[in-house]
Amino acid sequence: MIAEIIAVGSEMLTPHRQDTNSLYLTAALNDLGVEVAFKTIVGDNLGHLTSAAKIAIERADIIVFSGGLGPTEDDLTREAAAAALGIGLRRDPAVLTALYKRYAARQIVMPLNNAKQADILDGAMLLENKNGSAPGQFLDTTVTGADGQTHRKIIILLPGPPSELKPLFDETCEHCLAGHLPPRHLARRTLRMALIPESQVDARTAPIYKRYADVETTILAGHAEIQLHFLSAKATLAEARTRVDEVTEEIEREMDDAIFSGQGESLEEVVLLMLGMRHLTLATAESCTGGLLAERLTAVPNSSSAFIGGAVVYTPELKTIMTGVPKETIDEKGAVSEEVARGLAEGIRARTGASIGVSITGLAGPGGGTSGPDAQKPIGRVYIGIADGRQTQVKEINLTGNRERIRYWASQHALELIRRNLL
Repeated sequence: MIAEIIAVGSEMLTPHRQDTNSLYLTAALNDLGVEVAFKTIVGDNLGHLTSAAKIAIERADIIVFSGGLGPTEDDLTREAAAAALGIGLRRDPAVLTALYKRYAARQIVMPLNNAKQADILDGAMLLENKNGSAPGQFLDTTVTGADGQTHRKIIILLPGPPSELKPLFDETCEHCLAGHLPPRHLARRTLRMALIPESQVDARTAPIYKRYADVETTILAGHAEIQLHFLSAKATLAEARTRVDEVTEEIEREMDDAIFSGQGESLEEVVLLMLGMRHLTLATAESCTGGLLAERLTAVPNSSSAFIGGAVVYTPELKTIMTGVPKETIDEKGAVSEEVARGLAEGIRARTGASIGVSITGLAGPGGGTSGPDAQKPIGRVYIGIADGRQTQVKEINLTGNRERIRYWASQHALELIRRNLL
């Protein structure tokens, strides 16, 4: 069975608010073995919302609405769902009484428009909302599709505030939904690769994953990495995991050490794990990345067991003071050079006592080098050094894009260089 989530509220169509409920609902539905195939955000317009509901009812088995159950004129989810299904609304006397009592307990006269929160879809079951005034609703029904056939549909209406939606789903809706669904379990795996073109990954892996029709494969590219996501739904979790493991094992053999993670870990997590397993420590000397590499490493909990620290050596003077790179080398070769990258990596390692020293120096833009040898170097020229006491390696890369992209890709190249050396 597939689901569609319809997030209701004009505020989520502005740049100021985000639909966070759908992320929570997706995870909760996946845990029940339900795949979320569509997500829709609709403003507070009855015509638009009814149209979206009709489309969802036609293409999905489970439709979950979040929001639009309040008392105001623009809370239209109940009306739109009823119109899309071609059924009526009934005003539930028990809910209405509870609303009056809720306001009486606060010694407030209930506004008349609050009474609409007692309007229930014909045939729907109420879901108690312990944290708000609008109950949820659960309707297991059948509709006639465009193909002329009768199809089972489950319609769920949930309040919009996360503080109401989440406990309502956890405490009531989840159990109710589980009782209406056939046994179904989802298994997922994620393989991650750094700095490889998406087309190259797909060309090598597509012949493999296309043979697994019961495993859904998604390729995501961004942030200087490729992710392969695999999803299988089976009657038992063991069956689903077996199928996912089969396809990922084949792809791992094909892509070999290009894969840095087989369980979804980030590149920085993997680097720190590898350092820890080898009882090694790392220190960094960063120029154009301004501490981004160190920030990514220290964002991982317990990173101090392997990452001991570093320095942001932005000016030529600090490169000399903090890591001992000779001023003459910087003047002759430029701050953005193989020689300076080498000196930074070796210097930070010596000054900190780390097992490995890593350096990044480059031109992130938008302006280039202002004088000396660096004035002739292009924006995006970056040198990364790695020194382990036995040898020092320097990698030259030429990156494109804006300043933010160049800085991030430089840090990704540095992490991948460390990983490759640790292999």
